[in-house]
Amino acid sequence: MIRIGIDLGGTKTEGIALDDRGNQTARRRVPTPRDDYDATVRTITELVAALERDAGGGTALGRASVAVGMPGIISPATGLVKNANSTWLIGRPFDRDVATALGRPVRVENDANCLAVSEAADGAGAGCGVVFAAILGTGCGAGIVAHGRVLAGRNAVGGEWGHNPLPWPTDAERPGPACYCGKHGCLETFVSGPAVAADHLRATGQSLDAARIAAMAAEGDPACQATFDRLVDRLGRGLAAVVNLLDPDVIVLGGGLSNIDALYDRLPEAIARRVFSDTIDTPVRRARHGDSSGVRGAAWLWRPDEVSGG
Repeated sequence: MIRIGIDLGGTKTEGIALDDRGNQTARRRVPTPRDDYDATVRTITELVAALERDAGGGTALGRASVAVGMPGIISPATGLVKNANSTWLIGRPFDRDVATALGRPVRVENDANCLAVSEAADGAGAGCGVVFAAILGTGCGAGIVAHGRVLAGRNAVGGEWGHNPLPWPTDAERPGPACYCGKHGCLETFVSGPAVAADHLRATGQSLDAARIAAMAAEGDPACQATFDRLVDRLGRGLAAVVNLLDPDVIVLGGGLSNIDALYDRLPEAIARRVFSDTIDTPVRRARHGDSSGVRGAAWLWRPDEVSGG
């Protein structure tokens, strides 16, 4: 009884194999073939085959269950991918193409929903009724789990937090950077990893990635401190809007930016400034399973009683 989960990211694709007790038996990571749909499908099928061999000690196991967490969603109306920042997937029957390539049923879910499932089950949101989990990486998405159930929504856009406008924008933040979705000023254009780097470049003319900006801010570099201050303020505004609307029991952060320790010291106060309440004690936590959380959540899209290893 082996379940394979695939986390299709903007820059890397990771796969994991879990046994019937949820223990990891194999794990691999490969680069994502950007802007090449056929190569993306091929990468997933090759990764599944490799994971089956690894989990079987060099012998192919056969038909393990497969589920994929992806940026974007499968439209209930058309059966095609929509809302993906990996834009080469948009308009494609991704779930059907992967299933055909593998010769077995495949489940596909939004990657942020997979993060939320994993962290609500036995991660930073374990024991919480309502979990809001955000991915701050190449893009910016979120998932909601309420009492053990993903809230995908009627139109499958539940948790699409990154494509709401930045709340309480200043004049300098209007109309905001252009987003691939065709609008301006989406949260994704302010608080994703590439957005932080672009903000710093606009302000200073200096090209640095988000991790380096955070490190230099901690070392006292004034320009990087200013960029990091803007990130904290904007992320605080975005999460305050979530609290005002959803009031979750916990906020969990995943993705590359979630590894910045200083966020957890400063975000609670930045959120509290905007929340419509006299008090707020919503914890903000790093994803317990780190980079593995999304891929674990994908594997769990199949229940143990649905999985057959033969």
